[in-house]
Amino acid sequence: MNKNRSSLPTTTDEMDALFAKVFREESTNLGMAFQSRPTDIIIAPFAKCGTTWLQQIAHGLRTRGSMDFEEISNVTPWIELAFELGIDLDAAQLAEPRVFKSHLSWRDVPKNARYIVSFRDPSDAFISVYRFFEGFMFEPGTIDMDTFFRWRNPPAEMGERGYWHHLASWWEQRDNPDVLLLCYEDMLADFPGTVRRVAAFMDIPLDDELFARVVHQASRRFMLEHKSQFDEAPFRRLISQRTGLPVDTDASKVTPGARDDPKYHLAATHQQKLEEFWQAQLSNRFGLEIYEDLRHAIRALHQTG
Repeated sequence: MNKNRSSLPTTTDEMDALFAKVFREESTNLGMAFQSRPTDIIIAPFAKCGTTWLQQIAHGLRTRGSMDFEEISNVTPWIELAFELGIDLDAAQLAEPRVFKSHLSWRDVPKNARYIVSFRDPSDAFISVYRFFEGFMFEPGTIDMDTFFRWRNPPAEMGERGYWHHLASWWEQRDNPDVLLLCYEDMLADFPGTVRRVAAFMDIPLDDELFARVVHQASRRFMLEHKSQFDEAPFRRLISQRTGLPVDTDASKVTPGARDDPKYHLAATHQQKLEEFWQAQLSNRFGLEIYEDLRHAIRALHQTG
């Protein structure tokens, strides 16, 4: 075992204790009270649904591809943690429009801005969260997928801060001209088209040079080659200050892709539970029977928008 990581949580109770030290309600409330401007762009997917990717696209578009930053969230601040990290949300940024990151639902996100939200298949989003937490929020090999699933999906569904509420709240804004909805899978399938769509939404003229640069710099290969700029360094330092945990935990938000290791596969019982959640939270409410129906509906929005 790597001694530098010996203090990482090994149980979900220990993870709860870590979260309580790091994610303080005061900071979230201050973020929610932020007075955004009509020109601001808030990138607001749920966790592990394309946030970092969209941050890199948006920042590249507004700066013509500047990579002059320590970590992407230094130049596109995380609204909920800005207070904890000593970041002034009202400050001018490197370029216009100002760009921010958030995981808040429509109910809680600061209003009066413009918003980009990408959705992701709930199974893939869950697995991605597990992979991200492993080695960052818990000791590898100590919390298996089943335990983690039950921790992330309690009977209360994580209430109004969970995946399902987040998705439903943003889907209700599908006709809002200040909201751009995307699907992670369709971003992968047509990445050049995604860059063009985001540029148009941000009102940024897209010449051939800028287009090529953003497509290149927001590619998985490029971001992996520069993964230290997408590794949550400010957040890791905050965790270390609050908990005494090492700073050098593995928190890269860019990964090489799916793994074949069975431990990263959802059990049939977990998949069934996610389908039940979808039915209860989305099918009955919006007539979207499965995630593919949501993808189809968003593609239709793009064709008519």
